[in-house]
Amino acid sequence: MINSPFTRWEGDDVHGRRPVLTAVWVNLDILFPRPADAPRHVIVTGLDLTGVVPGRLHGRFPSVEGDWYGIVNYEVGYADGRRDKLHLVDQFVPFTALCERK
Repeated sequence: MINSPFTRWEGDDVHGRRPVLTAVWVNLDILFPRPADAPRHVIVTGLDLTGVVPGRLHGRFPSVEGDWYGIVNYEVGYADGRRDKLHLVDQFVPFTALCERK
């Protein structure tokens, strides 16, 4: 797990410390933009990198320009609807692609 200077922690040294996980939505359309004029070659067993998926934010980093990026765990599904998902851990995601889940 990547620890950022802005990671919030819970617990203590006796019982163990854990990073506070913030429930977020990850907008895959922002994270993986596709040009409107790009040709499509549908692969039914491919990853579905569209829409919004739930994630767990556990770290934050600012860029030199002042933009913020989160360290996020989330899952991406397959286009064929199978139950298995690709589990992505410690992914560097711009805050523009994140929204807090209520």
